[in-house]
Amino acid sequence: MLIDKRDRDSAEIPGSSLADIAFLLLIFFLLVTTINVDTGIGLVLPPKPKPNQSPPKIKKRNLMDILVNAQGQVLINNKPTPMNQIKKKVKNFINNKGKNPHLSVSPKKAVVSIKTARQTMYNTYISMFDQVVGAYKELRNAASQARFGKNYDALPDGSAAQKKIQKLYPKQISIAKPENND
Repeated sequence: MLIDKRDRDSAEIPGSSLADIAFLLLIFFLLVTTINVDTGIGLVLPPKPKPNQSPPKIKKRNLMDILVNAQGQVLINNKPTPMNQIKKKVKNFINNKGKNPHLSVSPKKAVVSIKTARQTMYNTYISMFDQVVGAYKELRNAASQARFGKNYDALPDGSAAQKKIQKLYPKQISIAKPENND
């Protein structure tokens, strides 16, 4: 006795809706995925000067010149300075309060001028800039701790306390345009 085997259809996955499902998954992942965007350096620019307005006069004593040359060396007032010493020197310059005749008269008059060569590496510039901004942050945090018992960052944005600290230590950073012959 022979039993006839029935011809069975092979098992298949229906593929008619596969393209629709793939398209929906693609749309879903495009909507849900976040893309990190480099936002750059956050700076508040001063208002545009009037056409006939000359730049403000700054005493040499109140100006700290920082130059980053094409070799990546940082020069503060034409003296080579290691990257890990920048923050300390900037803090001393800003917070001098007239003690040292070679440093600023007061934090309100201190201006840090940054200039780079056109060939300066981006990472070197960012590291140096972070040191300068970090000096201001440490000075503001110390003043805020002394007056209000908390860090400057913990103060509410736009509050009177925050404005008082900003007046004590205004962030006066001048970024000079590189010269063509650098």
